[in-house]
Amino acid sequence: MEVLEAIKNRCSVRHFAAEAVEKERLIQLVDMGRRAPSGRNVQPVEFVVCTDASDRQRLAEWCDNGKFIAEAPACIVVLSADTKYFLEDGCAAVENILLAATALGLGACWIAGDKKSYAAAVCEFLKAPVGFRLIALIAVGYPAQPPQPKNKRPLEQVLHWGHF
Repeated sequence: MEVLEAIKNRCSVRHFAAEAVEKERLIQLVDMGRRAPSGRNVQPVEFVVCTDASDRQRLAEWCDNGKFIAEAPACIVVLSADTKYFLEDGCAAVENILLAATALGLGACWIAGDKKSYAAAVCEFLKAPVGFRLIALIAVGYPAQPPQPKNKRPLEQVLHWGHF
């Protein structure tokens, strides 16, 4: 799928088929995440791929808006060293992964991390180095049903030339 089509078709998927995601595809998703831009090219972002059902269940229990992580065949946890632009760098990586998942025919949904009460617990559970920050958890799998992108605000409502 071409990148512009992936952007148009990307939507959050919260219900997944039981089919496992191939290791090669998970590696490809992380590879696309690591290729995201990074402020000053610091590249502080790291990725933990959780495919073990008990690990995903534990993560789902912490995430108030991410219970579906337990149902997903995989969860990619995006973490970052605590640098000046850690959140921007991490979010760029997350978006690359979400778009790559769409392009590969996978469904994905990101769950917030940094400002959530469970952030420290997730970092500790995954044995992240001291000082690392949770950016997001991304549930990944084959969609249980065809994804239906939601309508976005019309372009003429959000586009401003020169000033607001």
